[in-house]
Amino acid sequence: MTAYIGIGSNMGDRLANCVRAAEEIAAVPGLRVVSCSEWFLTRPVGVVGQQEWYLNGVLAADSEISPRLFLANLLEIEKSMGRLRKERWGPRVIDLDLLLFGGEIVQEENLAVPHPLMHLRRFVLVPLVQLAHDLRHPVLLKTMAELLHELPEDGQDVIPWKAIECCA
Repeated sequence: MTAYIGIGSNMGDRLANCVRAAEEIAAVPGLRVVSCSEWFLTRPVGVVGQQEWYLNGVLAADSEISPRLFLANLLEIEKSMGRLRKERWGPRVIDLDLLLFGGEIVQEENLAVPHPLMHLRRFVLVPLVQLAHDLRHPVLLKTMAELLHELPEDGQDVIPWKAIECCA
């Protein structure tokens, strides 16, 4: 099963934070990273007040573990990197989101796949389209490219930053 993970950081050395998170994801037993988007600088969304811009990317990983265990591993990586969950749209050293898990639809306490806001977020769709433009959203039944095309700009600036692989 191929899973897609959103990676973002807007604190400290954003690139180092994102690359470290990608490397830690690659080290999880039962996961094999298969591809990664470029990195993009993105304006914070839903934020009140001043924050640094984010560095965002998406990686694809083949998974032999369940979506719940996958999420538990992502949360543990965030915790080990110093992520504090103080305010909803606050700055973060690392942010890892399980965006898609194959074609599965999961609605459980603390786990929603596909990610319920992914189709509204240019910072998710731009890098995701790089990896899987023809991939269909399992609920909306549109491709990632179609979702991106339909999304208004609305101040969601996404600027190519580094065309380097996010992990080896």
